[in-house]
Amino acid sequence: MLTPEQVQFYEENGFLILEKYATYQETDALRQRMNEILDEVQIDHHSVFSTNIQTRTSDQYFLESGDKIRCFFEEQTQENGEKKQQINKVGHALHELDEVYKKFSYKTKLLEIAQALGHQKSAIIQSQYIFKPPQIGGNVSPHMDSTFLYTEPLSCFGIWIALEDATIENACLWALPQSHKIYPLQERFVRNENNDGTLFVDLVKERSKWNLKTLVPLEVKKGDAVLLHGSNVHLSYANTSKRSRNAYVLHLIDMACEYPKDNWLQRGEKLPLKSMMEVMG
Repeated sequence: MLTPEQVQFYEENGFLILEKYATYQETDALRQRMNEILDEVQIDHHSVFSTNIQTRTSDQYFLESGDKIRCFFEEQTQENGEKKQQINKVGHALHELDEVYKKFSYKTKLLEIAQALGHQKSAIIQSQYIFKPPQIGGNVSPHMDSTFLYTEPLSCFGIWIALEDATIENACLWALPQSHKIYPLQERFVRNENNDGTLFVDLVKERSKWNLKTLVPLEVKKGDAVLLHGSNVHLSYANTSKRSRNAYVLHLIDMACEYPKDNWLQRGEKLPLKSMMEVMG
């Protein structure tokens, strides 16, 4: 459970580092299981993830990943490199479809964190395993998570769990303090009318230019977690080091809020969204 001081820091700054959220045994188990998953799932080199050209890389493989486990490659790949070493991420229903990830994701302490942050009926809307491979791990441009996981009213937050030490050298997260209070949400990432692609929709008449001069690095140790407010501006730079920067990320929303049907991330009837309390019994 978060202390009042931690909640206050999160509400003021839009992020919070939780030391030792996961044990080394848990982080190692997640990494080992991911290696097994990559041997089991179909890996398609044509499925590229990019925050810079998202509207052009949104195909059916991406749009149908809300209730599946799918692989997405880096924009920059090495022609003779091993496929498994060039993956950007695996998502977006690891927490539902794989027992190792499900057991780790649905923890009482995460439910208590969500409740401490004001959720009434918290649900895990998506999960991602982020690889950030050495030397080719691409940059993630500045963004707010609520752009992609929009609810009315806004309720999204993320928990980013470090499976390896994350430092400036190997492209840790950077966050803009108080940006969730300074800047309104400027856009939504939605499905187009034909339901075969995506686009960004403006939410404000005039966009505010984010002042990124006050970004702070969120360096964390293996097993630490970072809580990110859905309207916090954050990013990560390209990983030019020789070390990977694996992380497991969960995003949560409050089912007491409306989740629009044109949000890009949707689930089929076979895997409806359930609250954490429903899943945990």
